[in-house]
Amino acid sequence: MDGGQGTTADTDLLVVGAGPAGLTTALQAHSHGATVRVVDRREHRVRPSRALMLHARALEGLRPLGVTDMLLDRADTTPEARIHLGRRVVAARLGHADLPDTAFPHLTLVRQADVEEVLWEALQARGVRVDWGVEFRGLHNEDRPAQGPHSGLVHARLHGPNWPGHHVSRFLAGCDGQSSTVRGITGARWRGGPYRVEAVLADLELDGPLDPGLLHVAVGSGGLAFLFALGEGATWRLLATRPAAPGPGASFGQLGPPVPPDEVARLVRESGLDAAVREVRWSAQVALQHRIASTFGTSPVFLAGDAAHAHSPAGGQGMNNGILDALNLGWKLGFASTAGRPLPELLETYGLERLPAARRVLALTHLIFFGEASPHPVARLARGVLPAFAPVLPPLLRQQWLTARGIRLLAQPFVNYRNSAISREGTPRAGKWPRPGQRLPDAAASVDGQLVRLHELTAVPGIHLLLERDAGPLALGAGPAAAAVENRPQLLHVHRLVSHPGRGVVAVRPDGYVGFRCGEADPAQLLDWLRLVGAARD
Repeated sequence: MDGGQGTTADTDLLVVGAGPAGLTTALQAHSHGATVRVVDRREHRVRPSRALMLHARALEGLRPLGVTDMLLDRADTTPEARIHLGRRVVAARLGHADLPDTAFPHLTLVRQADVEEVLWEALQARGVRVDWGVEFRGLHNEDRPAQGPHSGLVHARLHGPNWPGHHVSRFLAGCDGQSSTVRGITGARWRGGPYRVEAVLADLELDGPLDPGLLHVAVGSGGLAFLFALGEGATWRLLATRPAAPGPGASFGQLGPPVPPDEVARLVRESGLDAAVREVRWSAQVALQHRIASTFGTSPVFLAGDAAHAHSPAGGQGMNNGILDALNLGWKLGFASTAGRPLPELLETYGLERLPAARRVLALTHLIFFGEASPHPVARLARGVLPAFAPVLPPLLRQQWLTARGIRLLAQPFVNYRNSAISREGTPRAGKWPRPGQRLPDAAASVDGQLVRLHELTAVPGIHLLLERDAGPLALGAGPAAAAVENRPQLLHVHRLVSHPGRGVVAVRPDGYVGFRCGEADPAQLLDWLRLVGAARD
């Protein structure tokens, strides 16, 4: 890990920020070969949750890291909702939709604190250090902050108790939230603006006939109010909105000052929920904005999660989008750390892939939030007349296809990387498989006489090569091909699918997307792609 100037890196990767995006980046990078350290300026690891939902794509991506089962143990995977429309209450089932191509066909309600706990425990088990109360303050030699892909090492200035104040790494991942210090050194522009409403979070005890253990949604002309049975200091967690005019110093996305109890009681009362606040155990106001960084970084400094994009809470996309950033970035940093050569083309694909994806998600959340909370007269009118349609909603909500489409939309099916430099089509084309850059669906397959699902096969870190039944041997186990991949034996997995006739091969990236497909299992074309992503030597 020599930087070429007599300095040795302390770690391959320094991650700034220990939220879901930072912890996932660290776990993904470490699982793919990198040495990692994480720092966070918070003095205490545990904090109140802002996010409360995971979607299928995030769970799929986390599965190879061995944490999905632990997350599901802490989650509600069969949520039911009660939608309050004036005096009428409509029931909706949000679990186990008809989605045959995923192992997680449901909304998953889980506290951000639980997600962070599970990821932190996984890092601890792997010996990855997370330091609390350590603040990133910039780079040494900041007159040269915009390092190029071959510029050597990152010299970070850190401040904290018992900390030497200096950390050298090959790469730096800024996952330090919407007020990111790392974003400031990249020169990225922070495009977008504030919302005219702010969020109110509160943990409550309520009196009234609310069905326990369910998600309650109240629709009023002033906005939607959500009650989750996921309170951390009480039975219920409230998420509501109210008009706001944050000043230039507002800490967007951060937990702000407490909200007076009478104000919390007013929000519950005016929402139309048939309940009264008995006790407010905890509350906070959160200034909201919609923004995206003009760049997600250039090697060796990258941005992920809230440091790269800021969302409204609509659709529960913020935590999920940050995890998907991390899953994309982490394996590339892991491979780049151990390839023994620069991989500029691979590292450039992070921003080229995730920036368009984040723009699409931001557009989706912006649209949903307009309907949920905007003070615009059109949005207020739509929410005001919605109770008149209450009689026709129950039969609609009983339509399984409608629930399935909603759950699928929140899982971001519109995100693909087809135009990426590492999405390669071989010759001849393997037309029966998803195109390179598309997600691998969780289809059934037969391997070694056993019926399995494709996502079971790919549920360990690394690149997975799926051989069709009649494909010739890849000859990766002997000769020059063996030498090319010998540095990645534990991260290259070959599966022959006897249930899939043909002679082709498909390479699945560590984040679950198809990277290469070919109608013939041609070792030469496959090795070219493996070299491109750093999974094989030149």
